[in-house]
Amino acid sequence: MATRAAKSAITGNAVTEGSVTENSVTTTDIWSADELAEVRERLLAEIDELHTEILRAETELAAGNASEGAGDDPADAGAKTYEREREIALTLNARDVLAQNERAIARIDAGTYGVCESCQRPIGKERLQAFPRATLCVACKQREERR
Repeated sequence: MATRAAKSAITGNAVTEGSVTENSVTTTDIWSADELAEVRERLLAEIDELHTEILRAETELAAGNASEGAGDDPADAGAKTYEREREIALTLNARDVLAQNERAIARIDAGTYGVCESCQRPIGKERLQAFPRATLCVACKQREERR
């Protein structure tokens, strides 16, 4: 369950004295409605770009012909296979980022944006400004990466 201070950081409500836990929330961690709207717009713009990129990549991949390259020497065929696999990997990565963006927007809508999914503490405004899809605070992310 998110702490009262963490919920206040998300909703932009003032954090009153006595409502802050041992991991205090500063006024710089509190999101205003305008800031959340700005993050939401940034995420939506990125979603539009990703949809366009994914559509372009899938169209190019679908347009590739299996008989294309027949008669090429093995090095040319290998290079084409490498490029195709690279395009597939980039498309999968774009789909993953798209899902992360959609999830961030859902967290904004649910009022849980900026709360660490592991420890339920505020993530920190600077981290979210740099990486708006973050779901973990720095400490929890470092702990996860050590595993």
